[in-house]
Amino acid sequence: MVEKWYDSPELDKNQYISSRIRLARNIRKYPFPTTQTEASAIKVIEETRAALLRGGEDFFGTFELIDIDSKSEIDKFAYVNRHAISPEFFKHDGPKALFLRDDEKISIMVNEEDHLRLQTIFGGDNIDRVWDMITRVDDVLEKSIEYAFDRTFGYLTSCPTNIGTGIRASYMLHLPMLEATGEFAKLAPDIGKFGMTVRGIYGEGTEPMGSIYQISNQTTTGKSEQEIIKNLKGITSKIVEKEVYITKKMIEQNRSELEDRTYRAYGILTHARKLTLKESVQLLSQVRFGFVSGLLCVKRPAQNIYSILMNVQNALMQHNCGRTLHENEAEVLRSEYIRNCLIHTPV
Repeated sequence: MVEKWYDSPELDKNQYISSRIRLARNIRKYPFPTTQTEASAIKVIEETRAALLRGGEDFFGTFELIDIDSKSEIDKFAYVNRHAISPEFFKHDGPKALFLRDDEKISIMVNEEDHLRLQTIFGGDNIDRVWDMITRVDDVLEKSIEYAFDRTFGYLTSCPTNIGTGIRASYMLHLPMLEATGEFAKLAPDIGKFGMTVRGIYGEGTEPMGSIYQISNQTTTGKSEQEIIKNLKGITSKIVEKEVYITKKMIEQNRSELEDRTYRAYGILTHARKLTLKESVQLLSQVRFGFVSGLLCVKRPAQNIYSILMNVQNALMQHNCGRTLHENEAEVLRSEYIRNCLIHTPV
């Protein structure tokens, strides 16, 4: 079985959960998705598939072509939960497709806001590896597809905020102490001054969950892709340093209280018979904090905490069960799943 990016043990090492880069691209000869016909939307899908095929076995051999419109609402939201597609993707009218590599480190949304949204994502602090991979994907496609490009403006996109490089680079971070002390709210305006923005766990327009935030570039012009990535790395490292500093300070001042919270969270998760999604997320966040900070001295589960947190989302639970779950049933199954993950024994 191929290991997914969210199965990586690196996800529980520190504050970094994932590194992601997305490129917005359009094909020159077709109208942009906002004005294209159904026929041209289908041609965009076909040309993307053909370009991947010509790219060779390294890429297309591990991809699946997914017709998003044929999927149920549960399955669609499951892809969102796994960060394979954006929440906006299946809201757009007309033919759409997702090319998803079996390790889910590479995904290509076809006919979202732009013809192509290329994405690579790795667990942990791996933005340089992500950049190397997405550059290869972009090069493979550009050998067969002529992008909409202007010498002055760069890559042309449906939304002016993406024009130029078309790049959105981001880190997903777990920042429980910055959130708990209110320091992160103070940092947010300063982050914006450096051309960065703070988003929720599923990107623009979504809320943070379990003290998890995305830090990404806000502007796509005026700097090269490498400069944007370097700036993101620098700002993010300062945020992580602040989280580590506050964590150390809080442990020195309130170690017994923080240990108690962490062990209580672990105790509830390993013994509860019903758990709401909100409660599960909060408790799993506390347990992850305990592992990263060293406060929680229990045997670590084989599955990283973020993967557990992701799999207890409503859509993914129902997707994995293959049916709709009523609230009470979902709470029972959620608690059972978490117990199995944390204590390594069947219930």
